[in-house]
Amino acid sequence: MTEIVGSLAIIIGAVYLLAIITDSFFIISLDQISRKLNLSDEVAGASLMAMGSSAPELAIALIALFSGGGAHSDVGVGAIVGSAVFNILVITGVSAVVANGLRIHMFAVRRDTAYYLLSIAYLAFIFSDGQVVLWEAALGLIAYAVYVFMLAVWKAPEIPESEREHKVTEAEPYPQSDNLFRQIEAAIVRVIKMITGAPSENYVWTFFVAIVFIIILSYILVESTLVFAAGVGIPPVIVALTLLAAGTSAPDLIASIEVAKEGRGGMAVANAIGSDIFDVFIGLGFPWVVAIVFQGVASIHIDVGDLWVSIGILVATTVVLYVFLHTKRELSRNEGIILLLLYVAFVVYTVVSGTGAPPAV
Repeated sequence: MTEIVGSLAIIIGAVYLLAIITDSFFIISLDQISRKLNLSDEVAGASLMAMGSSAPELAIALIALFSGGGAHSDVGVGAIVGSAVFNILVITGVSAVVANGLRIHMFAVRRDTAYYLLSIAYLAFIFSDGQVVLWEAALGLIAYAVYVFMLAVWKAPEIPESEREHKVTEAEPYPQSDNLFRQIEAAIVRVIKMITGAPSENYVWTFFVAIVFIIILSYILVESTLVFAAGVGIPPVIVALTLLAAGTSAPDLIASIEVAKEGRGGMAVANAIGSDIFDVFIGLGFPWVVAIVFQGVASIHIDVGDLWVSIGILVATTVVLYVFLHTKRELSRNEGIILLLLYVAFVVYTVVSGTGAPPAV
């Protein structure tokens, strides 16, 4: 019991630190780098910003592959697939609830949703034989490069003034000094700034320091997940699909809630779908390429038995989200609640089926 509680506490602590490192240092440094490179907002968001918010998933997938063993590999894949489900259902759902509805522009939704469904098809193709060879892994990197190029040349038309989003009136937040978590976060940020300096000024150094922290914390997360899964007696991939996936998606959730409060619903939805595209093509494709090349193996085996249902859920939830967005060009508060309930159902089903218990009738 002590082992279970201890590993769970480590997972929660590591996720909390990851969210702080990513949001307060890594993303800020990437934003400054994109400015220096004169990247457009869409290209920067799809490349550097997506890399920032999805850095935990990418690091976990890399560490899981190089740690060796089928359980480690399952954790990496499970975290990516679980994060994709979380992004579609929870990030968009919470954003709609917090902002009392999200108004969006259908051009970007149609474009990104179509490409996301393509990434799911790629994932299903990879899972079809349970083996990943070099050209299949590289195909994911190429597909993402095409996506970034498409964003650069295929931009959304100007939104009419009547359809522009307006800032949502929100309740006055509690004073920062009265929030214990805010105080802890501020203390942690101050300590890390002793190493990095001001992130917006020392952005290159901050970038590398943040990478080191993310790698260390991701390694801790992978090992703690295996310990926790062994302690409660469920497959590691189940923990990765639920607990670990939700935790590593915290930066995306925080970012989407903030822009949703400002009335930028389209950006909140784009962040969720865009992060999923990055997670599939880069979060899985890049670690596979690196592992195959540096380990000198012909292919990588993936235990996909517990992941096929998640693939089906990814397609179903994407279709549900698109239908919701297509009606009245917005995601209402009630539709957001439905998405959150669907995620609860997903977690319950995943845990129940993973422990071998009979599914609920």
